[in-house]
Amino acid sequence: MKNAVALIAIAGIASVASAQNLSLSIVPSVTEVAPSGSFTLAVYGDADMGTHMLGGSFSLSSDSALVSDMSWANAAWSSFNTDNGYGGNGNYNAVIFGQLVIPGVPPFDVPAAGSELGGLIGTFTVNVGADAGIIDFQLGAEDPFSLQSIDSVTGDIFDDRTGQLTLGSTRVTVTPAPASLALLGLGGIAAGRRRR
Repeated sequence: MKNAVALIAIAGIASVASAQNLSLSIVPSVTEVAPSGSFTLAVYGDADMGTHMLGGSFSLSSDSALVSDMSWANAAWSSFNTDNGYGGNGNYNAVIFGQLVIPGVPPFDVPAAGSELGGLIGTFTVNVGADAGIIDFQLGAEDPFSLQSIDSVTGDIFDDRTGQLTLGSTRVTVTPAPASLALLGLGGIAAGRRRR
């Protein structure tokens, strides 16, 4: 009985070790912004297999009328890019990023500096309108895969078609500056006095 339990425990450890987890995370430059302001959303890629990011594709959605415009800029390491542009209403169509790595074929056998797992994929610049409120951003998966990694030593390639993909989200609040709120308050007091 002890041997059977030990074998099951070892099999469980082996299945956890072979799990392929990939993630796209999103980090805002600020958590609060003034109306008519702008901020950036940095997108990072990571995986528990491989050494470098090879490529992928994702979209960004918020379904928020508070966003007036967005643009995308790939990280310097990404040499093959497609930008399908801002889709309106706080949503960005798919962006494609990647690099050419051919194991055993110099100079293409070395992934570009900056493409290490956990590194920056690119940055969205977001412009907001004059209204205040909360914007919830969510990364979306795209076909045929959203993130692909490569092992620079073995040449093995991994992606979320066979692994588990985690997509990040974040929240940014559009808040009038304290001075603007004070002026609004004074305006309310003045309007109240006129009515009396």
